[in-house]
Amino acid sequence: MTSISAVSLDLDGTLVDSIADLARAANAMREELGLAALAQERLQSFVGGGMALLVHRALTDDRDGRAQTDSFERGLTSFERHYAAMLTDLTRPYPGVVEGLAALHSQGIRLACVTNKPFSFSEAILQRLDLAQYFELTLGGDSLPEKKPSPLPLRHVCERFGIEAHRMLMVGDSRYDLEAARAAGCPVALLSYGYEAVAPLGADWIFDNLVEVADLVNNAP
Repeated sequence: MTSISAVSLDLDGTLVDSIADLARAANAMREELGLAALAQERLQSFVGGGMALLVHRALTDDRDGRAQTDSFERGLTSFERHYAAMLTDLTRPYPGVVEGLAALHSQGIRLACVTNKPFSFSEAILQRLDLAQYFELTLGGDSLPEKKPSPLPLRHVCERFGIEAHRMLMVGDSRYDLEAARAAGCPVALLSYGYEAVAPLGADWIFDNLVEVADLVNNAP
């Protein structure tokens, strides 16, 4: 493997387990709009692609569903309000995340958080969970004109860091992360514990925790 000098990491399902708070906010939104609650497992299947898609899916109870414009706008406003109030009530870093970030940081690896969650929520989560200290750059789904699976966010990180794409590893838990990395020309590692089954996706590596990622980077030639 080419020497890695930077790592970009997804947030939800990669760094933090946020599904309980996301599901609570989604169900609070549904209740406000006169809809019955959905099981957390069902709402977990709707995560990925950003907040707008989650709201559409949660409102329609369909991963491919799209709510009517007025319902969506009401739903998004409601979801954002409820989610802001419970942002880190139950959200926590996954086991090995703090140790893995600390190991990468100690190796001199430059770190970016690249997520489809809006920037304001992402930055607040990283700050409250004491993870922001490790990241030189954070990009939310609304930071640039395009978000994952577009390669634009990863290309932006490479440009900011002054490195070629093959020297930056993308670490995530979904097809959005893999497709963005492939399109940008970055190697990609997926973590096995996130919100999507990653075995069929064809990543360069699949790991069970972030410490294993740090070991891979440290042992690269």
